[in-house]
Amino acid sequence: MLLKLYENNNNPADLQKVVDTLNNGGIIIYPTDTMYAIGCNGLKERAIEQICRIKEIDPRKNNLSIICYDLSNISEYAKLDNNTFKLIKRNLPGAFTFILNGTTRLPKIFRNRKEVGIRMPDNCIIQEIARLLDAPIMTTTLPHNENEDIEYATDPELIEEKFGNIVDIVIDGGIGGTEPSTIVDCTGDEFSIVRQGKGWLDEG
Repeated sequence: MLLKLYENNNNPADLQKVVDTLNNGGIIIYPTDTMYAIGCNGLKERAIEQICRIKEIDPRKNNLSIICYDLSNISEYAKLDNNTFKLIKRNLPGAFTFILNGTTRLPKIFRNRKEVGIRMPDNCIIQEIARLLDAPIMTTTLPHNENEDIEYATDPELIEEKFGNIVDIVIDGGIGGTEPSTIVDCTGDEFSIVRQGKGWLDEG
């Protein structure tokens, strides 16, 4: 199902449809401030496992990421010391994935790794959905074959054509980007950039 959403003034019933789908263990595709992503309610373990199968990733070996809607929401699911809190506050919302040590609030599938990626995209659509859901959204980029035209990962109609049969809703939020988020590892004594992507880190 392709659902058109806008930066603001969306029909509350459309937003509620997305939230209900996530709460029922459904899977959605949505725009972020980087690329289109695939995700589910981050507290629904079966839905997370399904996305891992779609992406062909092993949650015991790959870091999993969640979208949070604000800083207090982040502190529920990840451990933040003062320096990390300041760094995150300076840079979010933005095109970053911060790798942090997770808390016991996360499902076991995350705790197997002890670390969690934190996203707070600068995108009104997914921010609003995360706020209404009042739960983290497990998030990962769309499966993309290197031989494929990148347009398939940026155009919502083409995305729906390709993935519509394996997800519940594809949100059309306009043409997406092609550059991934910048990954910053905050689990050690010093911050380190694991992958330079769209976001440029302000270290203060």
